[in-house]
Amino acid sequence: AARVLATLRSHWKKTTFGVCLLSWGGNWLYGKHCDNLLRRAACQEAQAFGNQLIPSSMPLKKATVFLNPAACKGKARNLFEKNAAPILHLSGLDVTVVKTDYEGQAKKLLELMENTDLIIIAGGDGTVQEVLQDLCPGSLRIAVFSKIPIGFIPLGKTCTLSHTLYPESTNQVQHIINATLAIVKGETVPLDVLQIKGEKEQPVYAVTGLRWGSYRDAGVKVSKYWYLGPLKTKAAHFFSTFKEWPQKHQAALMYLGPTERPPEEPEGKPSRPPLYVRLYRRLRSYWSSPPKEIPQEVTPEDWEELKLSAIELSIATRNRQLDLTRTEDFMDICIEADTVSKGQFVNRGSQKMRDPHMCPEGSQCIHASRCILQLPEGTEGSFGIDNEEYEAMPVEVKLLPRKLRFFCDPRMREQMLHAAVQ
Repeated sequence: AARVLATLRSHWKKTTFGVCLLSWGGNWLYGKHCDNLLRRAACQEAQAFGNQLIPSSMPLKKATVFLNPAACKGKARNLFEKNAAPILHLSGLDVTVVKTDYEGQAKKLLELMENTDLIIIAGGDGTVQEVLQDLCPGSLRIAVFSKIPIGFIPLGKTCTLSHTLYPESTNQVQHIINATLAIVKGETVPLDVLQIKGEKEQPVYAVTGLRWGSYRDAGVKVSKYWYLGPLKTKAAHFFSTFKEWPQKHQAALMYLGPTERPPEEPEGKPSRPPLYVRLYRRLRSYWSSPPKEIPQEVTPEDWEELKLSAIELSIATRNRQLDLTRTEDFMDICIEADTVSKGQFVNRGSQKMRDPHMCPEGSQCIHASRCILQLPEGTEGSFGIDNEEYEAMPVEVKLLPRKLRFFCDPRMREQMLHAAVQ
């Protein structure tokens, strides 16, 4: 033993390296073991759903999974097959996987839509938006799409919706398992959608919102400073201040106020009356004298208009702060003053990376159901719509309230209802 200790002491550099390597390897193996235990427990829970008896006349529920293999730096496919796919199959779902690895899949997706009971989007924010654009090219299509529940399995770098739908977790495997089990359990919540229409005929749909300004532009460049480690976010915003200061984004904004929320529509279809009742009603309406038409006055829409000069403008849904009992429908328009100092800009940039649509103190916040954003001629730059980049242009943004139903962890739904009661 003394000889071993002497040898280790004389080769202390190698000893230190070996101890660090063994510690890292042991920690890695323990993490893998814990992940396997999580998978096993989740599969057992899903198996309980799969073992439930169903009538022979009732077909299996069909689930269409839109998987983006390129998400999470190409690891999404492996993450899905290892953590989510076994749970879905054990739960008794008839699963079809569609890889969204090329553009122009709208026709194929629309054909699948006719034969599916639920949709599962496996990827990040970009995958969510890609599927929305393919499946919602018009108001008629989104009306059909809104009747099908949607599941979201967070596999991408940015997964904004997961903050609303699932509990926070630092373990990626646990997070994916929570999302998949939420789909199996079947609890849903309604989410708003923004329809953003520019000069092009095809509108863009968003579940989070639109950003235009200096914080968004600096946030896009953070990855360029990867070599600075934890300082990369502050560096991106610091170097952004070298441009002309203060950075002003000028536009004209017209908007309509919130709208009253209509009552929830019953899920079940009303029973059809008997044939003789329908015939009687039709004959009565045919022989009765036509009612006199009373001209109704059309109430003009009360548009508000303002000129703005801001360091950033954001138009966001209320999905992040979901309130299931609110009586009005609106989106949040946040106009951040362009009077911030360079130091405030750098510090606030880090907060914006964590919560892009936060509205800082001193900003103007407007609740609107519809707005028109007019940009000066020759305006350059880009919008960020659900973390995807689009050319900045005049746009009309319309709120489509409670348009989509997403599967949600029952614990999160319970928290929403509890917070609303308080």
